[in-house]
Amino acid sequence: PVAFLACFKSPWTRRTSTRSSTEQADEHIAELLFRVIDSTSEFKTKTFQTMNIEDKFPDLLGKDENGKEVRLSSYPSNVRFIIYFYPKDSTPGCTLEARSLASAYTQFLEMGYQIIGVSAGDEKSHQRFIAKNELPFPLIADTEHTLCETAGVWQLKKLAGREYMGIVRTTFVCDHDGTVTDVIRKVDTRNAATQLFTLLEGRNSPNPA
Repeated sequence: PVAFLACFKSPWTRRTSTRSSTEQADEHIAELLFRVIDSTSEFKTKTFQTMNIEDKFPDLLGKDENGKEVRLSSYPSNVRFIIYFYPKDSTPGCTLEARSLASAYTQFLEMGYQIIGVSAGDEKSHQRFIAKNELPFPLIADTEHTLCETAGVWQLKKLAGREYMGIVRTTFVCDHDGTVTDVIRKVDTRNAATQLFTLLEGRNSPNPA
C-alpha cells in the first residue's frame, strides 16, 4: 500500500499552481492513509518483554470483580502469590484452568499462596465467570491491559491467519513483595494445579516476612 500511494505523491509536490479542492482532498486522504499504515505497522511490532525471575510486580495490581483495589501489601506478610494471566472468561481452556486452580485452592492457602487471576474482561464478565465456576479467588479486571503490559503478556497473537493483540497465558509465582520466583509459560490448563504443585514441591513453608 505504501508503494502504491508513493507513486501519487510526486505529482502533487511538483505542482506550483493553485490546486483544485478535489486535488487537495485527494492529498489529504493519502496523508491519512500513510498515517494508518504507519500506525498499523507500529501496532504489529509493539511487543512487551515478559517478566522473568527477580522482576517485580507493582503493589497495586488493579481492581477485582467487585471494583475493589487489590494490593499485595494488603495480605499478611507471610503470604506469597500465584498470579495467573488468562485470555478470556468462559472460554474452554480458561475454564479448565480456573476450575483446576479452584479445586486445589485450600491446599495452596495451606502452603502460603494466594491465587489471583488476571484478564482483560470487565467486572461483570468476571462476576459471571466466578459465579458459574464457584471460583474462590479474585480476578483482576485489567480492561486497559495495564498489568498485562507490565507483565509482558499482552502480545501479538495469531489465530486462523488473523493477527491481533491479546493475553498470552502465563503463570507467575512471586514473593510477598511481588518479586517473581517462577514463571510457567506453557500452562497445562486441565492440570494447572498439579503443574504448580510439582513446581512448588518442597517449598510449602511460607517465606519469612
